[in-house]
Amino acid sequence: MPTSADFIEYVAEQIALGARLTHRKMFGEYALYVDAKVVAFACDNSLFIKPSPAAESLAPRLPKGPPYPGAKDYPVADELLDDTESLRRLILATADLMPEPKPKSKPRAKAKPAAKSAPKKRPATRRPKPPAA
Repeated sequence: MPTSADFIEYVAEQIALGARLTHRKMFGEYALYVDAKVVAFACDNSLFIKPSPAAESLAPRLPKGPPYPGAKDYPVADELLDDTESLRRLILATADLMPEPKPKSKPRAKAKPAAKSAPKKRPATRRPKPPAA
């Protein structure tokens, strides 16, 4: 079941970081970013925090599970959604440990097509006319 927009709004409201917290929809689910760093995923209306030492030290008892089939286990922070201060502290500590996003490369300008010149004409070759019958 895809994550609802209402759930994302609720999570953002609970974390209360204003414009620092952004999200992007991906395959019906969401990635959450703090200062352009991925810190969590919202999948099936559950909040999965990126695994890090911050999660181990600040919330060691959170249950773990995969956010999507084939993924490794992530701490599931659903029980922190009503504890704004603990959730915000965990999200910010996780963001501090995540690497800076790679700078996006500027798109290359498309090569301009060469000016079209008139097609080269083949030299005319004359064939002898067949004899009249």
